[in-house]
Amino acid sequence: MELKTKYHGVRHYDEKDVIIFKNGIPGLENLKRYIIFPAEENKLFYILQSVEDLSIGLVLVSPFNIMKDYEFKLDGDKVKELGINDSKDVLVLNTVTLSSKIENITANMKAPLVININKKIGEQIILDNENYLIKYPLFKEGA
Repeated sequence: MELKTKYHGVRHYDEKDVIIFKNGIPGLENLKRYIIFPAEENKLFYILQSVEDLSIGLVLVSPFNIMKDYEFKLDGDKVKELGINDSKDVLVLNTVTLSSKIENITANMKAPLVININKKIGEQIILDNENYLIKYPLFKEGA
């Protein structure tokens, strides 16, 4: 299938590539179906593109590339809900807030997207950890 995105050009995908967020994503609850692809400009980032609203494409980053000791545990109900049988089934990504000033680009470390890559289902989880900021700076000034 072909997707003519608003910001990322034409993307080709198969139905098997679509990830379902049953509850949507906070602020986008009505959108349930997404695909993920690497950002062309920078391989550190990914795009979570809605297949239902072509103007919605969220920038994502792997938390493990920016915070070495990032970790959390999912409760048993969440593991069951996402159909996770093995940690290798899990992809964790965090949303990025862009800015024209590089020092203002942040990642939401408090609310990762947890995706079962085999079953193609995901959910944004809010962590109960005060060390993980909603606006974690990706680039330090002068870096």
